[in-house]
Amino acid sequence: MAFAIGLSVEEVKHHLASELKVPLEVLQLSLNGRVVEEQQSLMELGIRPHSSTQMEMTSSDPSSYPLRLLRLPEHDSMPDVITVRVQKEEGVFKEMVVEIERSQLPKPFLGGYRHRLTGVEYHHAANQTLLKKRPDRGVLVYSRSTQTVELKFKLQQCSVNMSTQMTGIGCYMSCMNDKLATPGKYITAEEYHSKRLKAVICLQSYARRWLAQEAVEQLRKERTRRLAWFEMQDRKCKEEKEEQLRHRRKCWLNPQSREDFNLLYHALEKWRIEEEQQINSTLRGAERKAALCSLLDQETQLIAAIGRHHINVEANNYDKIIRNFLNKCAAPHQWRTSSGRLLEMDTVHDVRARELKELYNEISVYTVDKQQRLGYLQKLKNTVEEHECQLVWDIIDLIDREMDLMSREVKEHNLEGLRKRICTLFLQYIKTPAFNPKVAKLLKVHKKPSQLKHNMFFCHGCQRYLCSANFDSSANGCRGRWCRYCTRLDNIARSRDEDSLYKSILRRLRTEEHRLKAEATIPFLLQVEDIRYLIEKVWASCSALNGSRDLYNMVFARWERQKDWSPWNCILLSKEETSAHIQVEDIHEAYKTTFIQWVEQKHSMARQHFSKNPIMAKHLSF
Repeated sequence: MAFAIGLSVEEVKHHLASELKVPLEVLQLSLNGRVVEEQQSLMELGIRPHSSTQMEMTSSDPSSYPLRLLRLPEHDSMPDVITVRVQKEEGVFKEMVVEIERSQLPKPFLGGYRHRLTGVEYHHAANQTLLKKRPDRGVLVYSRSTQTVELKFKLQQCSVNMSTQMTGIGCYMSCMNDKLATPGKYITAEEYHSKRLKAVICLQSYARRWLAQEAVEQLRKERTRRLAWFEMQDRKCKEEKEEQLRHRRKCWLNPQSREDFNLLYHALEKWRIEEEQQINSTLRGAERKAALCSLLDQETQLIAAIGRHHINVEANNYDKIIRNFLNKCAAPHQWRTSSGRLLEMDTVHDVRARELKELYNEISVYTVDKQQRLGYLQKLKNTVEEHECQLVWDIIDLIDREMDLMSREVKEHNLEGLRKRICTLFLQYIKTPAFNPKVAKLLKVHKKPSQLKHNMFFCHGCQRYLCSANFDSSANGCRGRWCRYCTRLDNIARSRDEDSLYKSILRRLRTEEHRLKAEATIPFLLQVEDIRYLIEKVWASCSALNGSRDLYNMVFARWERQKDWSPWNCILLSKEETSAHIQVEDIHEAYKTTFIQWVEQKHSMARQHFSKNPIMAKHLSF
């Protein structure tokens, strides 16, 4: 039987005694072999909501008051509580206990049907859920009067009575203010509807005129906005070109990097060729030879000036390189938490590297007084004495020598060489992992000789065996016979080419393809030499549409924008043409057949060139 969880044992016994027709005193309830007290509730006995449990019921006087079943099993086979399994989510089920309420009301007849073939009758089932009663609004809704039409007739009379007075016997009415009303032209229904149709057409014409004016104004605004966008793009292209030229002039005047010096040598070669052509076209005989000798002297002086500037730049950059190296070595470990906060942690190796960095900064400053310099040298000596090796002994020997010369009042400029040697040896000390463990992550780790033999190549320029990282390799799979240093030196001495334009085009290509597809691989496999080959050999250094040769305004774009960029799916265009080309959905509708065949021929040349590389061959689709 089902009971509320808040009932007490005494209330349960009252219900059972009334059902069994026995006195309350003779009933005893026990749970797990222990008689329960009447004051306890079902929850205190450990029974949970929507759960079932078994309790034993006995009679203290079975002879006088025996316990009998409440109802015969043959009359009622339905249990009081059933367990129903309900699906909450996909793959998630929950078991719920449902209490069966036994209704004493007779089952109402709700109709049914009879099977034609078998003759079995089926009755409609009735549920025990009571209908929800609607609130009483105080108005009789379901009645005969509300569903019956009633016709009523009622006469209406104006609230103000009107009268008309006319001239008669004994009464004269003036006609000075009378108006003569004449009947107008009779208008038929067709004329009336035609008049309304003309009015509607007039209204529609004005409305359509207003809509046309709005559409034209919108087109005018779009045209103005598009022209402004074209003007902005032109101005942006001009500004980018001016910025590139400004950067080139800056590199010519004050070169700092390797690319800047290549650009300067390229400008020198271009000037030499122009001067030589002018001399050959204007002079003959001895005058031509003298002019060529003078040109050679000027070229030699310019090369010497560039070399001296290169030496000074390397000297200045050397200090920056050393400072950056020491800063990286002494930097703490950093990471960001899930909330975005930056955390830093110093290890023992970080503290050691920071101490060596500070000590190097102290001894590399020569403009200090004598006592402070002696303090720095003594501190350096105490630091390196912790280890014993030839490098430490050399540093200590140089420190003792400088301290001895300073005690003899030797001039400062005579000690500069000795101090530089001390800084050089101490820097070598810092770069030794045995003395500074943190530096091991920043130095190139040399492999074992057994591993190096498969990765060494012979340079035909400097006649040395070098690692493969010292050679340039292109996407066609060919490795150069000369190392990078010999290639750069040969370029300065002979052709004096510069690749800044090609690097800019490659950088722009990689940025655009990474924006369109983050998994793009082919643009990042290509090198500057491959871009130079595509531009000079395949596309002849000109735009595919208008033939422009301004490389400052050239970019690579996809030939079919639905496919990934590749040397066999590209086209060289100007920046203005690229904006229009990327809008093309079907190239066969936008371009002529002859132009498409010409572009496909260029793609075949590129496919044949890059098919030599096994890595690039994986991306080929014939």
